[in-house]
Amino acid sequence: MQRSLRVRLMLGFLLLSLLCWGAAAVGSWWQTRHNINELFDTQQMLFAKRLLRLNPDQFSQQLPLPKTKKMLRHHRGDQDDDALSFAVFTREGKMVLNDGDKGKDFIFDYQRDGFLDGRLKGDDDRWRMVWLHTLDNQYVVVVGQEWEYRDDMTRDLVKTNLMPWLAALPVMLLLMLWLVTRELAPLKQIALQLRQRAPDDNAPLTAPRVPQEVRPLLTELNQLFSRTGELLLRERRFTSDAAHELRSPLAALKVQTEVAQLAHDDAAVRHHALNSLDAGIDRATRLVDQLLTLSRLDAGDDLEKQSVHWQGIVQQAVVDQYASAQAAGVELALDAPATPVLQHGNPLLLALLVRNLLDNAIRYSPPGSEVWLKLEPGCLQVLDSGPGVSPEALARIGERFYRPPGQQQSGSGLGLSIVHHIAHLHGMTVAMNNRAEGGFAVTIKL
Repeated sequence: MQRSLRVRLMLGFLLLSLLCWGAAAVGSWWQTRHNINELFDTQQMLFAKRLLRLNPDQFSQQLPLPKTKKMLRHHRGDQDDDALSFAVFTREGKMVLNDGDKGKDFIFDYQRDGFLDGRLKGDDDRWRMVWLHTLDNQYVVVVGQEWEYRDDMTRDLVKTNLMPWLAALPVMLLLMLWLVTRELAPLKQIALQLRQRAPDDNAPLTAPRVPQEVRPLLTELNQLFSRTGELLLRERRFTSDAAHELRSPLAALKVQTEVAQLAHDDAAVRHHALNSLDAGIDRATRLVDQLLTLSRLDAGDDLEKQSVHWQGIVQQAVVDQYASAQAAGVELALDAPATPVLQHGNPLLLALLVRNLLDNAIRYSPPGSEVWLKLEPGCLQVLDSGPGVSPEALARIGERFYRPPGQQQSGSGLGLSIVHHIAHLHGMTVAMNNRAEGGFAVTIKL
């Protein structure tokens, strides 16, 4: 089961808080215990030294002393254990003085001056004891303190320090929940916009207070919507163009088919209808090829580039168009330098560019004229001897499906549009103008 980001953040924050709180508790307990032991060891040592300053004659008098528990209770509040107890022994181990409380149960175990852990008579609790002898080496003073007392005080101090943090933990979790919810609100707004979005809506997503980590995702989504919108626009345009341009050729094909069916025994009419039908099929085929090519160019396909030898492309284009030129009564002329003209590009698209230029020039050149294909370093030109175009039409030449008014030749107005697309994909510029001596010129800067 997938959990929400908010739940995972909350669980992670709770786990980290507990781990940090536990580590802090352990560290605080260890440090407090160390400091308390050091403090009480110092206190025991000072108390033992004070006892050493007593008159040795007092040791033998067995002076009655008040119980330390009562005095300590008065100053320690609720603490029930003895803070300190003491006893004085002779070198032989005879007790001559004690505090009247736990000190009377001390067991003589003197080995050397210093601290030593021990136990009392009839008691298994551990005690911390310091042993010191007098200057005349006749008596031994021992001051003890129960380890449990130190541990209780350590626990109380650590609890006092950590309880406020433990009490504040629920408040911190609630604040964390509110903060995470507030910071994730922009994501909910984006999700709501996506849920209510129309399939063809390519407007960019907007959300206030978008976190810096989420902004790249929002930017990429907006770019994706933009690309998807452009794709849908190309598809709609292609469908509309295809439907519009194929309507006339298909209608003409249907008419010629009906004429051929009605011709019966009239061979001349049937032959003419079949020839017109064949020409119409060629026109429709050419139109479909041009539409598909234009669609691929709009989509950015066929852009694998390599080093292209322009001489080979223009020579092959002249060979491919030679038969069409001869049928139209037009002569083709090629002027190319001996020095190789190289360019980085797609050979198929560049060949299509040259072929469309030659086909357009041949179509609109009168019989007996000449079409020149000139290649120079950095420049490609196609010159014809046609009628040229008016200044108004010249400004629109190259637009999709645009054909100058009054044209007698068949066409769809896509050839020069394809040339413009291919040139743009290769970073080339296209210039079209009427020639001063008559005719039309297309110049491409390579």
